[in-house]
Formats: sequence, structure tokens, C-alpha cells
Amino acid sequence: MTQDELKKAVAKAAVDYIQPKLEKDSIVGVGTGSTANFFIDYLADIKGQFDGAVASSEASAERLRLHGIPVYDLNSAESLVVYVDGADETNPALELIKGGGAALTREKIVAAVAEEFVCIADGSKWVETLGDFPLPVEVIPMARSHVARELVKLGGDPVYRQGCVTDNGNVILDVHNMKITDPVATEAAINQIVGVVTNGLFAARAADVLLLGRESGVETITRR
Repeated sequence: MTQDELKKAVAKAAVDYIQPKLEKDSIVGVGTGSTANFFIDYLADIKGQFDGAVASSEASAERLRLHGIPVYDLNSAESLVVYVDGADETNPALELIKGGGAALTREKIVAAVAEEFVCIADGSKWVETLGDFPLPVEVIPMARSHVARELVKLGGDPVYRQGCVTDNGNVILDVHNMKITDPVATEAAINQIVGVVTNGLFAARAADVLLLGRESGVETITRR
């Protein structure tokens, strides 16, 4: 199977997984990225079974609307029954690196509100130790150089993502060469740097369920 075929398989599996949990007034949290796009496309097939969605990016919101799915501001949603999103890396504890699409801050907010966080990923995203994928850090623009210096002190090699402006008007530093053996502590340490909005480690709020696409089929893994 190609990588896109694996992504489609986990996206369809996610719709099948959440469908029994949905009610007419349910609001679904929806992530950002190529795998999340496939999920949105399949979600449209059951759009009459739930109320609408909260999106973690303007791009996902637009895709939802094109499918006729109502999109709500998170402030107007009392609760989210589930949040479904992809990942750039996941370890066996379902701690994630996210933010390759620069939507990490809104993704982290929506994940924090959701009753259940379902991650969908193809098998290439599975690692024992996080950090092969550069860790995105969203930064207030005027603090970029300061934050970069502080990230070097933490053992990383930050690179400014040229031409990238987040939906929040901020910039991204991608931190290379950082093996993350304690994701919860690393997430907290980076977030304490003045000028950081948040970073792409989803460890304090890890995924509850991972639907992992492999050649043999979709594997369902729950958090330990």
C-alpha cells in the first residue's frame, strides 16, 4: 500500500471508531494535515449524524464547509465528544510530535477540550524515541532570536521556518537533533521560555487512542 492508501485506511477507521459515539448534538474536533483531510472527506459521509465540528486551522475549517459540515468557534462549543488528528511522530506511550503543518497551537487547544483524543497515522510515524522529526515551536515574532538561543541551551538546533506564518500570526522554529527521552519534561521546559506560544510535543495531553495504518491493516493502540 502507498502512504496515501495507509492514510485513507486510518481516516476511514477513525470515522468507524467515532460513529457509535456520535449524537445529533455532538461536535467533533478536527485536526489539520493530509491524514486529517482524508478524515474530513470520510466524515462528510455521516454528516447527518452529528451537529458540526471545531477545526484546528482555517484550512480544515474551509474543507469542512465545502463538505457542508457546520464549523463552530470553540468558544461556542460546550464540549467536544472527540478530537481526531494526525501526527508527525508517535511513541508507544502515544506521546506525539505535531506541527508540521504549523497548526500546533490550535491543535493543542482543541485536544485539551476534547473528551477523547484519537490520533490517526501511518506506520512510518511510529518511533521508540521522539525527535527524528524536527520539533516545531510556535514563537512570537519579536522573540525568535531569544527563543532560538534558549533552545540551543536545551540541546536542540533550531531552524527558522522561512515564509511560514501561523494562523495566529506567529512564526515557527523547527528544532533538529533533539532526542526526546522525557517528552513531558521537555514540553514543559520549552513552554517556559519567554516568547514561546507552545511547542509541538503532545505529551502532557497525549493521545488516548492511536489508529496506526500498517500493511497488515489498521492497528488500534490505547494509551498505557
